[in-house]
Amino acid sequence: MRIVVFAHSLLSCWNHGNAHFLRGVLRELVARGHDACAFEPEDGWSRANLCADHGAAALAEAAAAFPELRSHAYPAGFDPAAAVEGADLVLVHEWTDPALVAALGRLRGQGGRFTLLFHDTHHRAVSDPAAIRAFDLSGYDGVLAFGAALAEVYRGWGWGDRVFVWHEAADLRLFQPPPVPGPRAGLVWIGNFGDGERTAELEEYLLAPARDAGLALDIHGVRYPPEALALLARHGARYHGWLANHRAPEVFARHLATVHVPRRFYATVLPGIPTIRVFEALACGIPLVSAPWRDAENLFRPGIDYLLATDPASMRAHLRALFHDAGLREALAREGLATIRARHGCAHRVDELLAILRRLRAPAGVA
Repeated sequence: MRIVVFAHSLLSCWNHGNAHFLRGVLRELVARGHDACAFEPEDGWSRANLCADHGAAALAEAAAAFPELRSHAYPAGFDPAAAVEGADLVLVHEWTDPALVAALGRLRGQGGRFTLLFHDTHHRAVSDPAAIRAFDLSGYDGVLAFGAALAEVYRGWGWGDRVFVWHEAADLRLFQPPPVPGPRAGLVWIGNFGDGERTAELEEYLLAPARDAGLALDIHGVRYPPEALALLARHGARYHGWLANHRAPEVFARHLATVHVPRRFYATVLPGIPTIRVFEALACGIPLVSAPWRDAENLFRPGIDYLLATDPASMRAHLRALFHDAGLREALAREGLATIRARHGCAHRVDELLAILRRLRAPAGVA
């Protein structure tokens, strides 16, 4: 098949975690012999910020890290007709410009023979529904939602059985335990500070518990304003700035454990949707403790694959236990890795995607 993906960026993961999953899916498709490529705006926000912070060399490093991937940068006013010519599947991520989203829908409606899917991996459908409802999706064949709670929102908008749950997953070609285990020390958190969606949670479930448990804490990410950096400094955390995602496995490999701190919408309104870092961390065989989060879809096994904190005191207790109990660390790493390899790799998601395509293309009345 020829598969074309329109994304905010494939090369840049600067404050753009969706690139992680899309890279893994495209790599799996290419490995299976499909002709898969991406298109991204040449002036995209993530690309622009990455180049401003680290120069064009950062984009070149990403391209070199994933040599099998092809991503074409397009200018403003881009006409997608030639890009989708001969395509069997066109996948459009929700951070794509609304005008381009609409243009692709028109091409589908004007006789395009490809299946056209909209891919939503954000909470805007509940936090800013007008922004999502503004997309013209009338020409689209279906919606891929990265959690059941989000899929229910689309069903409420009339998509019925044309919306499908398609969780993110780990690229198991990249995310895996180190081939030769080395020394581990301290706690690591890889995440962006963002727009204040979890400021209190970061202090209550990461910064203060790590300090109280006597664990050194390393933090990687972007968009930390001066007040956030001051907060980190008060708790003794070491801030390292942006981390290219393909370097995350080597960072996980140096630490005893990591923490999942979901953004507020995923802990409340859209339960059951974890950050992609949960998949990636468990795939690397690092023990994980989660701040309060309800695994509404039973993706993992709490207490077996990861530890769940119900309040700041239990987070401190879990971190102290991990610090002192090598057996506990080994069991969590083993079980979490097993669950990822059994259910949550990008190969599993490609299998699901191909099954969705078969269902959409089946004659009416055929399941």
